[in-house]
Amino acid sequence: MSEDTTGHEKPRSGSVPIGLTPFHRDGELRGILISGRWPDTTLEWTQTLVASVRIACRPGFLRTTTVFSVIEDRPEVCDPDTVGLMLAVGSVIDNGFVDAGPFYTPPPALLMLHPPSETRPSLPECSDVASGCVLLPGLPELGLEHRAGWAEAEADGTVVMMRNQVGVDLGNDPDTAVLAMLLAA
Repeated sequence: MSEDTTGHEKPRSGSVPIGLTPFHRDGELRGILISGRWPDTTLEWTQTLVASVRIACRPGFLRTTTVFSVIEDRPEVCDPDTVGLMLAVGSVIDNGFVDAGPFYTPPPALLMLHPPSETRPSLPECSDVASGCVLLPGLPELGLEHRAGWAEAEADGTVVMMRNQVGVDLGNDPDTAVLAMLLAA
């Protein structure tokens, strides 16, 4: 704990949990509210991705591979501890998605979630696995490297795979390549 200006102890940001609450429309995942605080590190963003992939495993919740943009503004109607949201901006297989240019300003993070029907599990003994990628865009020209995380999880919540990386070459992975292309569009 650290002290604030009144001499009282205040919790470190890492001790405040990050909450995720999915919301849907017509039975389809439209976004995820983020509450408590923002993830601070690449590892925390990857852990947030793992929780999002677990949500994507729920039967019928995510019909196709979908990109979510992180928005730092709070929705008008939400719990007071909501800090922002991950909003579905479109399906990767929809041709109109790239043409629409979904980002007016670069988001602090983009996620791509793949439902079990569009995921090939990294372990052959696993089934009903969803997967995803989170891209934290950097500014390499200023020395800020791109960061990313990848995860797979089963419908029962079992994490099949989780990894993260700093200094990502965006063209070396299909998910980061697509997310980078969307940012550049």
